[in-house]
Amino acid sequence: MPGSRLGLPESVRACLFDLDGVLTRTATVHMAAWKRTFDEFLHRFDPAQPEFSQSDYNSFVDGKHRADGVRGFLASRGITLPEGGPDDPPDASTVQAIATRKNALVLRELEENGVEVYPGSVRYLQAVKEAGLPTAVVTASANGEQVIAAGGFADLIDARVDGVVAARESLKGKPAPDTFLAGARRLGVEPAEAVVFEDALSGVAAGRAGHFGFVVGVDRVGQADDLAAAGADVVVTDLEQLLGERA
Repeated sequence: MPGSRLGLPESVRACLFDLDGVLTRTATVHMAAWKRTFDEFLHRFDPAQPEFSQSDYNSFVDGKHRADGVRGFLASRGITLPEGGPDDPPDASTVQAIATRKNALVLRELEENGVEVYPGSVRYLQAVKEAGLPTAVVTASANGEQVIAAGGFADLIDARVDGVVAARESLKGKPAPDTFLAGARRLGVEPAEAVVFEDALSGVAAGRAGHFGFVVGVDRVGQADDLAAAGADVVVTDLEQLLGERA
């Protein structure tokens, strides 16, 4: 059976992959952009606040829509800001201005340095396609299409649910399961027949909340125990580790 060769249950008929941190190394780019954005804001708003940390990123931002990440992190610091709008200047003290500032930093980094993919993830994707299983990328990023194209693996992806699609279809962001459920629908499978691959705690929680057949946690930052606690059935540091595990 295809699943057994991929380290997955034999019942799996489709694979749903998060993008940043699972297929591409852009999670580090996002972390750096969030840190710069939040640290600059905190310095202006309340210099006594501690700087934005990797733990803050893991707990409040990773895997979520940008505005949700802004609200979640600021709430953790006891800060509430007006929502604002897309035309706010980047230094305005609004949720939308902070989100816009962060995205501008990410786009600049991607334009200047491109997209780095995880070689083991690409090899795993190729094995999934060779096994005849359909694939989808499910990401909170509004830049999902550009990142997939820049990464050079668009031919290995059958469907995409990103931040643009989520906004258009009013899908709730992770940890709600809505975007993963939309990905499964696009591939024509039931959640119980699909596997979710996630590096974010919120994404693992979304996979579990959606009652997916299997959830793989991908540990890139030393949070294996937290991924397991959030609901991952197995945790690996690289997708290639799964190849042949159940053969």
